[in-house]
Amino acid sequence: MPTGAIPNQSLPGGIDLYATLESGQSYLWRREDGRMYEDAPEGQPWYCTVIDDEVLRVRQTADAIEWESTGDAEDTVRTLLRLDDDLPSIFEVAPDDPLIAEAYDYARGLRLVDDPPFPTLIAFICSQQMRVARIHTMVSTLAREYGDAVEFQGRTYHAFPTPDQLATATEAELRELGLGYRAPYVVRTAEMVAGGEAHPRDAEGLPYEEAREELTRFVGVGDKVADCVLLFSLGYLEAVPLDTWIKTAVEDYYPECDRGNYRDTSRAIREAFGVSESEAIGGSSEPRSDGGGYAGYVQTYVFHYLRTRDEA
Repeated sequence: MPTGAIPNQSLPGGIDLYATLESGQSYLWRREDGRMYEDAPEGQPWYCTVIDDEVLRVRQTADAIEWESTGDAEDTVRTLLRLDDDLPSIFEVAPDDPLIAEAYDYARGLRLVDDPPFPTLIAFICSQQMRVARIHTMVSTLAREYGDAVEFQGRTYHAFPTPDQLATATEAELRELGLGYRAPYVVRTAEMVAGGEAHPRDAEGLPYEEAREELTRFVGVGDKVADCVLLFSLGYLEAVPLDTWIKTAVEDYYPECDRGNYRDTSRAIREAFGVSESEAIGGSSEPRSDGGGYAGYVQTYVFHYLRTRDEA
C-alpha cells in the first residue's frame, strides 16, 4: 500500500488540515470519526476521499501531512490541498484591515482546496439555503446512493457519482433523499454534463466575470454558486462568493461595498479583500482578474472566522 509524508515545515505558511477541510469550501472529504462539521477533532483523525476511483486518506501529525492510497498520491495531495500556495506571501500583500488580520490569526494554515469541478458544482447547487453540515450529508448521500463503491483496507468508500451515474436519478428519488427543491437542478445539471451540452470546465481560461457567466448556464446556478465553483475548483483565486456570512461582513465591516446587487457588490468587496494582479505574488495559480488578486483566499478566512469564532 503506497504511503507518504509531506513535512509541515516544507509548506510555506504550514497547514491546518481541519480548517482547510471543514471551512465550508469542500464537501468531498469525510472525517473517519464520523463527526465532520460537528466539532473540532481530537487527536489526528484521518480524512478520506475518492479520486479517479482511488481511495485517498490524509491526516495531519505534529510533523507532516501523512497520506495513504491505492496508488502514488503525493502529487494528488499537493494539488487537492494546494500545498504549494505561499500563504505568508499572499497575506503580506492583502489589505491592512482589522477583520482580515483577525481572520488570518484565527485560522493560520487554512488553504484553499482544488476539488474536481463536477462534484463541486453539484455540491454547491445543494448548498443553497443550507448549513454546512447538511450540505455535507447531502453530498455523502449522493455518493452512497449513486457512486461506485471502492474497497480499501477492509472498508468501503464511495466515489462521488459521475455525470452519467447521477443523470440516472429522478427528481422524485432525490427529493426522497432530502434534496428538496434542489432535486430538479441536480438532475438537469447532470444531464447537461452527461449529454455533452455543457461542462464546468468550459469556464476555464475565460476572464473571471465571463467564466462566472458561463457557469450560470447550469440550472439552479446563480452568481454565488458559480463563484464557489470558480474559487474552490477552477483556480479563480479572485472569486468572492457572496454568501450569508460575507454579506454579514459587508453589512458590519464594509457598508460602502453594498451596491444593491450581486455583481457590483462583488466587485467592491473583491477590491476590499484583494490586491491588484500586478501586486499579487506567491501561490500556485496566477490571478486572472484586473483587480481581484487573492481576494478569494481572504474571503475563505473571513467566512471561516465569522462562522466559527463563537464556537472556539
